[in-house]
This record gives sequence, C-alpha cells and structure tokens, in this order.
Amino acid sequence: MLELYTHPMSPCAQKVRLVLAEKGLDWVKHHVSLPDKENLKPDYLKLNPTGVVPTLVHDGRPVIESSLICEYLEDAFPNPVFRTTDPFELATMRLWMKHVDNKLHPSCGALQWPLVMRPGLMKLPEAERDALLDRIPDKPRRERQKRLVAMGLDAPDIADAVQVYDKTIADMEKILAGRPFMSGDRFSITDCVIAPYFQTLIQFGWTALYESGRPQVAGWVKRVTARPSWKTAITDDFPAETAAHLLEIGRPAWDKIRGHLKAG
Repeated sequence: MLELYTHPMSPCAQKVRLVLAEKGLDWVKHHVSLPDKENLKPDYLKLNPTGVVPTLVHDGRPVIESSLICEYLEDAFPNPVFRTTDPFELATMRLWMKHVDNKLHPSCGALQWPLVMRPGLMKLPEAERDALLDRIPDKPRRERQKRLVAMGLDAPDIADAVQVYDKTIADMEKILAGRPFMSGDRFSITDCVIAPYFQTLIQFGWTALYESGRPQVAGWVKRVTARPSWKTAITDDFPAETAAHLLEIGRPAWDKIRGHLKAG
C-alpha cells in the first residue's frame, strides 16, 4: 500500500506524483495544508521530522526526501524503467537532483512564498505568526521564511532565486540541444525532478524566463507538459479558479522578477 502526504503546489510533491503517474501506481492521498502549517503538527512530524512534504508511506514505513522517494519508487517498482544504468548518466542524473534540492528548490520557495504563503500568515497576530515560524525545524529554511514574510518580494532571496532559475535554464538549453529529454531520448527521473519547477513559472505567467531565447527548453516544457502524467500529477490539482488566481497574483510581480533578471 502506497500513501502520499502531499500538497498541490509543492514541487517536491509534484515530482513524486509524476513518478507515481508514469509508473501507473495506485496510491492514497493525504492532503497536508502548508498555509495552515499542518506540516508542523506533532503527528506529521512523527512521520517526517523535517516538517516538509512529501512523505511516502509504503506498507506502513515512511520514506522522506522527494528525490530519494523518486529513486525508492524506481527500486521498489522497476517497471517501467525511468533511470539509466549507464554509470556516467546516472551520476549526471544525481548531480541534477542535488542541484534541484540545494539550489532550485529554495529558489522556487522564495518565489512562491511571498505570493502564496505570506498573505495568510500576515493575517495572524505578529506573536502567533512568529511562534508558528519558530517551529520550523531547519534553521536556514526557518530564517528564509521569516525574511520572506517580513519583506515579501523585496527580500534579498528573490534576486538570488531569479538568478538561479536563469542559470539553470541556460545550462538546460545546452544539454537539450540534440536530445528531447534531460537524460537522452527517453523521459526519465531527471525530467520528473526538474519539471515541477517550471510549473511555478507557468502558474504565475512568468514563462518568458524560458520562452525568450531558449527554444530547446521551451520545446522540452511542451513535451513534458503534454504527457498524460502531467495532467494526472499536476494539472488536475489546479482547477480553473485556482489557475486564474495564481495568474492574477503572479502577473503584477513580473516587473520585479524581470528587473532582477536584468540586474544580473
């Protein structure tokens, strides 16, 4: 039995949902409300001490860290295959996974937080808001979220995040020249791990980051988002009302995002 503790807008959860969909696996959904900080409640922290989503529970045993979960699913359910056996390509895949975990994911969080999470937290009394943020186990994540709550899109994290995205897309443009997917001719875990971070750009209307002068990446995004798994794992979790709202709050922020791009 597979259970996934997930949230629709978490790119970490989206990458796992993509793997589950590509492998045709049945699973039980447990929604974790990130705006309400359900991920910091004691019952959830027993499953995942880091207080993040997703958490996969397989036959009663929790597996945490999204990139590790993707590889766990490949090991536990090897057919169809979504991971190369070539040692060099395997190392390259894991290097991309490390980049996503260490660089791209914090950057995505910095861009999403002021628009999606901050408004709800700002409605709380200051003392309650601070107490809630103080419960975040990981210090760097805790301090980053405090800055984003305090400063919104003016936080220094925003400029850094835009530059990380731009560099990532530039590197992908080179890799995708002559190949349809990140690991070659076949869709793989590498694509599953990276693709959700483009959903953030799509949902806020910031697609110019990869559509302007990056034809290889733009083509890759079209191929990935056209797959049935994208609809099952991501699009179906974004009803029309939600999609419209995200575009509404994202478009006014584009000038600031573009300004950081030019400054870099």
